[in-house]
Parts: sequence; structure tokens; C-alpha cells
Amino acid sequence: MEALQRVVRTWIASEQEEEVDAAVSEITNGSATLLDLVKALGEYLTSEEDELRTKGVEFLSLVIGKSPPEKLSRQSVRVLVSFYCGKLDDTETIIPALKGLVSLTAMPAFASTDAIEVMNALVKHVRMKALVQSQRLMVYKIVDTLLAKHRDALKSMGKEFLSGYIALAEGEKDPRNLLLAFSIARVLLLDFDISAHIEDLFNVTFCYFPITFRPPPDDPYGITTDDLKNALGACLNSTPQFGPLAIPLFLEKLAAGTPATKRDTLKALDSCLPVYGPSVARTHARKLWNSLKLEIFQPTDSVTEQAALHTTQVLIRTIYAGSESEDQSSEDIQGLAKDACEECIQILREPEKSQAKPAIKIMCAFMATTPSVARFTLSQVTPHLVRLYLNPDELPNRAPTLGLLADVVAAARDSMPTDPEILPAEEDTPLAPYKDEVLGVLTVGLTPGSSVQPALDGLKALVTTRGLLTDEELGFVVHKINELLQDGQEENEDISDSALDLLTTISASAPRHVSETTLPLLFSALPDRAPPRDAQSERLKYWRTLASLTRLCKQPDLFETLVVRLLTKLDLICVPPPTTADAAGMDTEPSAAYAHSILRTIVDVLSAKVELGHADVIKYIDRLVPRLYHLFIYSALMSNGTYLVATDPRLVSVASQIITLVVQTLSAQRQETFVKALFAAYHRDDVKQLAEGHQKIPTDKSFGPFASNAPPVQKNLLALYAAAITALHKEVALPDPGEGPLLNQLLLWSVVDADNILQRDAAAHAIASILNKRTEGLSTFLEERLDLFWKDEVVTSERPPEARRQAISTWTWMTKALLVRGDPRGADLVDRLFELFGDDKVGWDAARAVGGAVATDKILTKKNHAVIKFLYAQKYCNSVLPRIIEGAKSSEDPQRQNAYLVALTSLIKSVPKTVYAHQMPTLMPLLLRGLDLPDFEIRASVIDTLLATAESSSSSNAKENGIIAEHASSLVSTMLRNSMIKEMPSMRVRVAALRFLSVLPSAVRYDVLHPQKATVIRELWKVLDDPKKAVRKEAVEARTNWYKFSG
Repeated sequence: MEALQRVVRTWIASEQEEEVDAAVSEITNGSATLLDLVKALGEYLTSEEDELRTKGVEFLSLVIGKSPPEKLSRQSVRVLVSFYCGKLDDTETIIPALKGLVSLTAMPAFASTDAIEVMNALVKHVRMKALVQSQRLMVYKIVDTLLAKHRDALKSMGKEFLSGYIALAEGEKDPRNLLLAFSIARVLLLDFDISAHIEDLFNVTFCYFPITFRPPPDDPYGITTDDLKNALGACLNSTPQFGPLAIPLFLEKLAAGTPATKRDTLKALDSCLPVYGPSVARTHARKLWNSLKLEIFQPTDSVTEQAALHTTQVLIRTIYAGSESEDQSSEDIQGLAKDACEECIQILREPEKSQAKPAIKIMCAFMATTPSVARFTLSQVTPHLVRLYLNPDELPNRAPTLGLLADVVAAARDSMPTDPEILPAEEDTPLAPYKDEVLGVLTVGLTPGSSVQPALDGLKALVTTRGLLTDEELGFVVHKINELLQDGQEENEDISDSALDLLTTISASAPRHVSETTLPLLFSALPDRAPPRDAQSERLKYWRTLASLTRLCKQPDLFETLVVRLLTKLDLICVPPPTTADAAGMDTEPSAAYAHSILRTIVDVLSAKVELGHADVIKYIDRLVPRLYHLFIYSALMSNGTYLVATDPRLVSVASQIITLVVQTLSAQRQETFVKALFAAYHRDDVKQLAEGHQKIPTDKSFGPFASNAPPVQKNLLALYAAAITALHKEVALPDPGEGPLLNQLLLWSVVDADNILQRDAAAHAIASILNKRTEGLSTFLEERLDLFWKDEVVTSERPPEARRQAISTWTWMTKALLVRGDPRGADLVDRLFELFGDDKVGWDAARAVGGAVATDKILTKKNHAVIKFLYAQKYCNSVLPRIIEGAKSSEDPQRQNAYLVALTSLIKSVPKTVYAHQMPTLMPLLLRGLDLPDFEIRASVIDTLLATAESSSSSNAKENGIIAEHASSLVSTMLRNSMIKEMPSMRVRVAALRFLSVLPSAVRYDVLHPQKATVIRELWKVLDDPKKAVRKEAVEARTNWYKFSG
């Protein structure tokens, strides 16, 4: 007791938190009781000095707030409740008393009788207007706790409680308190008998509508406008008894409010109308409709228009949902729905007028309300539009009429149940009674003219309505689309795209019709021979046909037909009859271009199918891949030094993409079978297992692309070999000669035998893929063979510079293979590249390789089953970037210093911006130096990096301390220099520099750039005479931005 008295005296003097904790500790460990504390505080609790009395009650409240609930007995709580309620009448002690009650009301020993006593005391003694926000919040917390724990006791108080709380809550304005006040009000509205207080509760809630609060910048409380709107909305829709009072208020806000107020009102109506019920909705239906109609027919903006349409749907649902019956027919509809439909039909008598579109939107909205209203709406609008279309007097208005009908069909489709597993019955398909008439006018609308596009839109909606059209009717639609395409409409891109889109949609459910009728038409449009070089229109025609086939043939059955027919065309082009092939002076370029387009079509469709996860792709390892190998191997063997179409390296390159796409989808087991056939053909001249086609491969000629004396056309086919190797799973075992010997062979071949970039890239890709997936058994290759390769092919000055550059490219791919999988030996290979920075012949190539080692590529990817470690690029960048920065800053040798700058530009081009963004203050001076390097590609990369930084500064409004602002003056002068054709011959650099100048005003403050403004506008005037249109376009935009730039 004495210790407690000492603690009390110390706290009264110092108000230290430690004294409160000490008192709580005394009570918790049983050394003292709350009664002892009250006795110790006795003289302070009853002191005539206001300050001492306030401190006494404050200390008691603080201790109770921290004391364990079990230490407060029922008797203690009852006594304390009475004490605190008495202190509410004392203006000096009301604040600490409220603190104490906040803690007490949450105690288990707090009883219902206490709740009534506390509530009465609050109503009697507390004057909310005299309290500040935090003090009023305590009152709301007390009431909230009482409602949560002792609701029945408060209900027993009847009108006394409700009127008392309304008096407490009236006039509250602080958002922090309103959130709690709204939640309390919702409980009262839902759970209490409020019939005698409806108007009062309406006044204390609806007075806040609509919420206009905007949180201040950096608001520490985190209360948003939406928080308040949602809390208030939960009150507004809590009871149907608000309906008669609320609707007139909502109408008033709709009539006179701003667009934001109107949207808030419409949202409130959406949630309130179903609660207020059909009776209230019917009573105010006409007034609501008049207000909503105004927002739809004369919208202030599209968002408000959509909100008004949605509220109209809610109103109709509310009115008719309660009276909906199974056998209710569309003729039984009375009231607002009927009146509104008749009003809209009247407007639709003139479909070309601007009001027709809003009218049809309303009709479409009605179809997503109730089944009976949807049926009634369709029964009114569909026959009307069909009659209007067929009326000879309305011939000029057919296109807008079909546009309106297409909207109706789409709305009817969208109103149906969406369960894909259940085919809807005819009675659940609203359009079923009007199907024939609608299909008839839509197909008539396909006659070339202005009505084609809306007709296609309507047919797509019709076709996508589940269970509506029969298979025969789908065939009829396909037939009409084919006629449309045959009438020359393929030249109209919009019409052609829509027609193909419709056919693609039909092919998903009924591919037979497209396969039997559309595809033959398209294939017949493809010539068997390439049009001559000057036949522009014929070439354009086959491009369009192939583009159509690309769009159409993703569905498995259609793709199978596509592959068969295009392979046949390919054979006709690439393996012509001897008389044609031997024609002297024949121009082969058109044939190569045609074959390239065919192969490109297969690549594009296959890529789409792989992205979509189609399971049928795997079967083309037997139906497509062998035919390709056969075509190219046969052509290589038969060329005898003469040009055959299929020996063109460009065709080989595209075909390799097809092989990769198919092989990457195979299982490891199937790949293993395939790779045996691949190795047998390429390493042992046994092509029978791999190649399969109509032409017989000559037995008197050998296929050996790895042989040192192999002709270039055979060596080019290593691209098809590498295309398969790169797509293998790492589990697939490579046949003889095995991984190590194969890597040695490929590396040697790339140096000694490879003749062109296609061959060297193929070898490098194969090496990288094998190395990435199979490092475990390749230590000898990595430690010994690569060391020899580095010394003999890269470092030595005896080799020609071009050969050394090619060797560095191969080295980069091997480095990439290791870095991607997180192998530490990759870092050793990078270190060697740094050693070359001082070489005046290949130093810059080595520097580019440092960055290129982590650039994204299409070979080492997850789809190709490469081993890729998470965040490998970021880890690599964090490892080498400090070294590059240090070298660029401190190197005394200008050659090495410039090489480090090249490495920097290459690296930042290869990795995500987030990896180096934090280093931009350090990088900026180096990047500016990079703009003085003679290599145009490097300059363009630097400007692209600076442009990305400027755009991020612009979007984040970081103008005050942006890194761009610090160097604005030098950046402006450098970019102006790089935008002038007399200074910069590269168009890419000029365009990049102008784009940077264009974005600069939005990234840097006006006061920083103002001194440069006149110079920039004057200098950009000169760029407007640039011979390149792309440059002039960027110059106009940049000059406009600077001209408008002001403080």
C-alpha cells in the first residue's frame, strides 16, 4: 500500500509512464488491489483543485486501461462505473472519465445494468460540441462497445436510447469519427425499432450525402474518400423505411449535381432501390425514369451514361422481380417497362438520328433485367427493326438499322445463363422466336455496301449465342461470308478482318463448314508458281490470302488442312519440273519470297497454337517436320552448285523456327526417338529416318554438313540441326559422338568450316544449349578446350580481326549458357573478356560481349527447356557494374576507358532498368561521355536509356531532384547536336535524340530549362528540313512541346 502511495505521488508530480506501469505491476502480482489504488488516490479524486482532481482520475483510467481484465471483479466494475458516470458531470474530469469508460465497457465483468447507466450518463452529461475530435471519438467507441456487447440492454431503453444517441451524433464532421458513427448508425437501422425516429435518423445520415471529403496530402490517418462513401452507403441502404424520404433527395441531386455527384447518386440508387422495395420504386418510377433518361440521352460523359443505364436496370429489376412468375408472358408487362419501351420504339422510327443509339442502349439494358421484361423488350424492338430494314422507303437507313439490330442481338446473347456446361433450352434463348427473320436480314446486309460491317457484327453476336443456330444455319452463314470475300471485300481491311474474325469464331464450334467451303476458296487463290517480280497485285493477293489463313487455321482440324495444302504448294515452288528449273536466266527471287511467305504463315500459326497450349502440335513431328527436312536436304543434294529455291538461307532460317516450335512441345521420351534420327542423318548420312517426302533422295550423293569439303548449301542446314538441339529437354541423352566430342566438333566447325552468319549462329546456339543443360559431364571441355579456344582464336593477333570477332561471338554464347544457369564458371569467362579491353582491334567487341552475355534471346528460354536461375541478370549486373564504372572512371588508357563505356552501354541495354536505376547519379556522367563515341549504335542505346529515365521522372513527377535536371544543359546541347543531319548521319540516332528532347519539358522544371527554350526552338526549326519523314515528325512534336512549355 505504501509503495502504491509513493507511485501515485510520483506520477502526480512527474506524469511519467513508468509510474503507471509500476502501479499496474503492483496490481497484477497481487501486491495491491484496485481498491487500494482508489484509496491511494483518495485525496486527489476529491480534491477541490481542478488540476489535482483531473490528474487523479487520469491516473486511475490509465491503470485500468493497462490492468488485466481478471483483476477487475464485478463489484469493482460496478463501483468504478458509478464513479466515472459521476465524473462525467464535472467539466474538469470528463476527459479522463471517458478514457476510463472506454476500458471498463470492454471488461468481461461489465454488466447490462452498467451499460444502461453509462448510456444514460453520456446522454445526460456529455455535450459533444464542447469536445475536440479525439474526445468525441471516445464517446463513439463507448457506444460502439455497448452495441457490440450489450445490445439487448440498449434495446430495452427504447426511444430513450435512440433519441439520446441521435443527439450525441448530430453535427459530427470529422472523417475519423464519421467512419465509426456510420457503422453505429447501420447497426441501429438494421437491429432496432426505429419507426418513431425514421426522420431523425434520416437527417443525421443523409445530411452527409454525397461525400465531398478529399484527404489532405500525406494524410497520416489513411482515411480515403471511398472509405467514407462505402460506410455511408451501408447506412443509406440499411432499411426500406428510408425509401420515401431518400428518393426525393436523390432526384434533387441528379437534377442539380455535378457529374461526380450524379455518379455518387446513381451508385447509391443501385444499392438502395432493391432494399427500398418495389412499392417505393413504382411510386417514384416515372420521376426516376425522367431523371435517368436525361443522363442517357444527354450524357455529360460516358461514365455517367453507363452508370445511369445500370441504375435503370436496377429500377426495372426492383419493380418487376417481385411479381415475376414462371408463366408470365411478355404481353402481361405493364408500367414503366412498357412505357419506356414504347418511348424508345418511337425514337427508333428514325434510326439514323443521334437519339437512336441511346434508345437502343436502354432497350439492351432492359434485356439484362428480368426474363419477362427481356422477352417483352425483344418482342417490341426486334420485329420493329426487321420491318424497318425491309421497308423500301427506309433503304438509305439500312446500315444504321442493322447496327441497332446487332446491338440488340448481342444484348440478348449476354442476357442468357453463362454456364458453359449446360446447353440452354429453346425457351431460355430469348432470340429463338425471331431467329429466322434476324438471320435473314443480317445475311441480306452482307451485300457489299455500308451495311456490311453492322451485318457482320450482328452475325457474330448471333453465332456466339449458344444453342441458337443449327449446324445447317452455321453452314449458311459461312457460305454468305465466303461470297462476301469473293466479291472483293478482302481489299477492305476492316471488313476482311471482321469476316475472318467471324469465320474463326464459327470454326471453334463448327470447323467442318470452314474446312469444306472457306479453305478451298482461299487455297485456290494461292498460285502454284510465284508471280513474276513486276506482278504487284498478284503478290499482294497471295499475301492477303496467307494472312487470312493465318487468322483462320489455329483450330486443330483446320491447321491439319493448312499444313497439307501449304506443304504441297511448297513442293511445287521449291522442286519445279526440270523444264522450269533449267530455264535460262529464270528470276528465282519471287519464288524464294513466295516460299518464305508460306513458311512464315506456318510459323505464325504454330506460334499461336503453342501459346494457346494446343495438344495437337506434337503430332506434327511426324507430319510436318520430316517433310521440311526432306525438302531442304533433297534440294541441297540436287543443287550441284546451281540455285534451287529451298537452298536459300532465308528459307532455312524460317524453317528452323518451325522445327523448334514442334520439338519443344514433345515429351523427353519422344524427343529421344527424334534426336536419334537427327544424329543418324547429320553424323552418319542416314537420312531415311529423318526425312520423308515425295521426291526420292539420290543414293549416289552423301549428306555430310560437318565435312570440311561439304558445299555451303549443306552446311546451311546446320541451322535445322541446331533448331532441334536447342529445344531438347535436359534429360534427353545425345547419341554418339556424345556431348563432349560433339561440343568439340561444333566449336572446331564454327571456326574452320562455317562460311556465313547463319552457319556460325547455328553452331553457337547448339553449343550454348548443350552447355546450359549438360554442364555436369563437361568439365574437360570447360577447363581445357575453352582455354585453347581462347588462346588460339580470340587472344592471338595472328588471326584476322574478323575471325577474332566471330570467336568472341561464340565465346559470348558459351558465357551466356553458364551465366543463365548461375554457374560460377560463367564469371571466369567474363573476366577474360575484360582482358581484351585494351586490344585496339577487338576491344570494343569484347566490351559489347560483357553486356550481351545477359541480353534476352530466343534460344536459352523456358520454352526451350533451358536451365534458368531466378534473377541471374540482376546478380550479374550487381557483380560487373561496379567494375565497369571504376574502369570507365580511372583507366588511364583512352582505349580501355572507351571500351568500359561501350561495356556500360551494352550492359544497361541488356538488363531491366530497375537493376541500375539506383546507380543513375553515378552513371549519368559516363553516359554523357558515351554520347561522344563514334559508334552510332552505342549513341542510340545511350539516348534510349536516358529517354527511359526521363519518362520515369515525368510519370513520377520527380522534377525537383531528378538526375535529368542536374545535367539538363549539357543534355540539351548534346541532343540538339545529335538531331542535325550534318552532325549525325544515322537516322536512328536523330530520331532518338528528338524523342528525348520532346519528353524533356515534362521531366524537368520550367525554371531549369527556361534558359534553353529559345535555343531549342530555333535549332529544331532547322531539323524540320530533314530528308527523312520520321525525323521531321519527331522534330515537329518536340518543337511543339517546347513551344508550349511555360512556368
